Amino acid sequence: MIPALGVKGLKVSIRTDDGVARVLDDVGLTLERGRILGVVGESGCGKSTLIRAIMGILPKGASVEGGEIWFEGENLLAFSEKELNTSVRSSRIGFIPQDPLLSLNPVFKVGAQLLEVMRWHAAGTRRDHIARLVMLLKRLQVPDPENALERYLHQFSGGQRQRLLIAAALSCAPGLVIADEPTTALDVTTQHQILGLLRELVGEFGLSLMFVTHDFGVVAELCDDLCVIYAGQTVEQGTVESVLQAPSHPYTRALLACHPDRATSFVGIPGMVPSPLARPAGCLFAARCADVQVGCLAARPPQGIAPSGAEVRCVQFA
Repeated sequence: MIPALGVKGLKVSIRTDDGVARVLDDVGLTLERGRILGVVGESGCGKSTLIRAIMGILPKGASVEGGEIWFEGENLLAFSEKELNTSVRSSRIGFIPQDPLLSLNPVFKVGAQLLEVMRWHAAGTRRDHIARLVMLLKRLQVPDPENALERYLHQFSGGQRQRLLIAAALSCAPGLVIADEPTTALDVTTQHQILGLLRELVGEFGLSLMFVTHDFGVVAELCDDLCVIYAGQTVEQGTVESVLQAPSHPYTRALLACHPDRATSFVGIPGMVPSPLARPAGCLFAARCADVQVGCLAARPPQGIAPSGAEVRCVQFA
């Protein structure tokens, strides 16, 4: 079966006043149809750039320098801007952003904004669109869904606002949804509710979900598979069980040791992420790794298979 999403050897650079910064440096991942893939990494590792590359909305000065992005058997990098806008974004790939306050305009009614998306990307009449939105809001447990479309953003709670963004992402019936840390600003109870709804919706609507986060607790609760990114590289990918129960890459182990559910004391990971303007010749994690070897400094380690079954970029499994 063709995966919902496949990224191979993706490289993205951004031209800055100081030079060319390699933000993504050989990212690869696979999201199988009907599954939930968590993408984890600390701030600055390239998660947001990966999303932008998949959606075709890289900022000015950024460009894809290599690799492939396959969506349902088609290479998105071969699409024109017009093709992406008319036949991919929203209609086939939905997006759930992190902050509703930055994504929805407080001046306009919620319904007007959601219907505008459907007007451009979904078939059917305005009445059809309203009926689908009401159905989604009801399913997402938004109070009084019939009248919710006539309200403004300030009239909703934080959890309800996030549900509005989920409804917007699902409004055009996409096959793939990308979520960018959508539960970060929510309290624990609301976060648990949102995660439960997302898992149910994946099954009900036949979705594939890529969930970007920095929280391993969220990954353990929601995801089927996990991809760990460091300094713009995929360093480990496998099922959630294989990665969390037997982490193989030193960076994955270091991240898990920092998590409140696992850590007995907070030490953190020493050192800094290497600058995208000057990547080292060897393993990008070598300067911070407790298990570094001489061979780690000479060349980039290839992908290997760990005993857990996960794909790992480390000389231990080459």
